[in-house]
Amino acid sequence: MKKLLVSLALGLSVLVAGTAGFAQTPPAPAEAPAASAPAAAAPAAPAAAAPAAAAPAADAAAAAPAPSFNKGDTAWMLLSTLLVIMMTIPGLALFYGGLVRSKNMLSVLMQIMVTFSMIVVLWLIYGYSLAFTEGNSFIGGFDRLFMKGIFDAATGTFAPGATFSKGVYIPELLFAAFQATFAGITCCLIVGAFAERIKFSAVLLFMALWFTFSYAPIAHMVWFWMGPDAYANKDVVDAMNAKAGLIWQWGALDFAGGTVVHINAAVAGLVGAFLIGKRIGYGKEAFTPHSLTLTMVGASLLWVGWFGFNAGSALEAGTSAVLAFMNTFSATAAAVLAWSIGEALMKGKASMLGAASGAVAGLVAITPAAGNVGLMGAIIVGFVAGFACLWGVNGLKRMLGADDSLDVFGVHGVGGIVGALLTGVFNTQALGGPGLVGDWVTAGVVSNGIGAQVWIQLKAVLLTIVWSAVVSFVAFKIVDLTIGLRVSEEEEREGLDISSHGETAYNR
Repeated sequence: MKKLLVSLALGLSVLVAGTAGFAQTPPAPAEAPAASAPAAAAPAAPAAAAPAAAAPAADAAAAAPAPSFNKGDTAWMLLSTLLVIMMTIPGLALFYGGLVRSKNMLSVLMQIMVTFSMIVVLWLIYGYSLAFTEGNSFIGGFDRLFMKGIFDAATGTFAPGATFSKGVYIPELLFAAFQATFAGITCCLIVGAFAERIKFSAVLLFMALWFTFSYAPIAHMVWFWMGPDAYANKDVVDAMNAKAGLIWQWGALDFAGGTVVHINAAVAGLVGAFLIGKRIGYGKEAFTPHSLTLTMVGASLLWVGWFGFNAGSALEAGTSAVLAFMNTFSATAAAVLAWSIGEALMKGKASMLGAASGAVAGLVAITPAAGNVGLMGAIIVGFVAGFACLWGVNGLKRMLGADDSLDVFGVHGVGGIVGALLTGVFNTQALGGPGLVGDWVTAGVVSNGIGAQVWIQLKAVLLTIVWSAVVSFVAFKIVDLTIGLRVSEEEEREGLDISSHGETAYNR
């Protein structure tokens, strides 16, 4: 553990030292519109399915006046960023912490808090650049390494980041901050799958590897595009589409992270649960949550924070954010009801843990659909997710046979898949959905056939599952061969609070 921490500290020191060369680099201006010329319409693309990339630099735009930032949009995105931080610390931390035994409470809080902090730092150093700059269909480049060009200290100017409306920008630095919270919470979600038996140092090393080779590429494939202003006329459509991430090119709809966040993390957690093995006594001893009160508080904070997560992904304080906000509200309520009904039918009683789990299931499922489905579609998504995730943490978990400690795959994997596929169903305007932008030159809205859009969604889901599974397997093996994955039996029985951190959550 000491060697890992020393290595991380030295590595970060070297990386931070490298920022000196970028200190006075001016920000990249917005891309200049291309010359007008007739051309074919763009293929179907999500209207508000992905955070937009910052507009790339262009020499022709150097003399153009810097775009102004709407204070309302900026304020909303600042608030949304804060809400997502609250989702993680304390929301997710308390939700997970209450579910483990008291002897492991602090270990879960530490794993989440330190993981989130580490990923934010890595995001600012290289992660943002890999996810949201132009590279190829799978990964970005190094144009924003060390956040180069985002802020010019000499002039006090900020680079503009595109939204989903032509001519509307937010500071790119704010977009980077918002997306940093997504990267952080995604990695923290994985923690729940192998809670109570993994080394703290193993968590950090795995997260660094997985973030680099799974989160950043998937985020790029799903969410990177050239921004609406790049589609100046029909002649440039094919060229602009070719620069986008692979899954975005397919036309997959993922408003706030069904694939990037939930499925991606759930698969990593499931792989970890298999490779690390079951907790000592699993299936023979009771692993009762030590504080459902804290779990309820955590779930409530998640629900509130998720409005920033989903509605903030509209990138503007406009009608798309309103739709995402309301859908997040209603789908979650529907999922709570569905889980409670299902649990009452199965076990004769509805539980507080079930209601809290249902809320998270609804939040997960509506994430890719938030701004992409209509009001009644959102309620259906929530109801289906509540019942599906209840099966995921019971029937599916028994079928898989893995000790997924806090049901990461049962909730986030199943919920993410349900939400992604149902987005393809309820996006169509025939079922009350908003449709999608079929031509970014004119911003014309169309509706794809349900079958065609569901197939696109399914391809995105399958690619995410395979990519995350392969990266996770390799990353866990690297960690196991270098520092080891699991604590000793004696340390596990004693509890990770004492054995890993030398402290306890409660004094009796």
